[in-house]
Amino acid sequence: MNEVKFNIRLYFTGGMKRLTDRIDNTGQPTPQRIVLNAMTELFDSLSEDEIEMIRLRYMKGLTLSEVASRYSISERTVRNHTNPIVKQVKEIIARAKKNELIDRKEEIECQ
Repeated sequence: MNEVKFNIRLYFTGGMKRLTDRIDNTGQPTPQRIVLNAMTELFDSLSEDEIEMIRLRYMKGLTLSEVASRYSISERTVRNHTNPIVKQVKEIIARAKKNELIDRKEEIECQ
C-alpha cells in the first residue's frame, strides 16, 4: 500500500486522529498533527460526492471505471475530481516530512 493510500485510509477510519492524539501530548505541533489538521481542512472543503469518490477509490479499492459507473460519469471526470485531491494529500505528507527533517536538524544542532 502506498503512502497516500495509507494516509487516506488512516484518516477516514479515524486511526489518524487516535494515533495523533496519543503521540501529540506536548502541545507542540508534531508532523502527525500537521498532517491531520491539513487533511481535515482539505476534506472539509470537498463536496460529499468528491469525498465518496475518494472513499470508493482508496477505502473500497474500486477502479476508476467502477467509480465512474456508480456515478454515471466518465473515468476522466472521476480522475478530474480525485487527482487534485490526491496531489494535495501528497503535498501535505511531503510538507510534514520536510518540517520533521528541519525540526530534527535543529534539534541535533542544538545539542
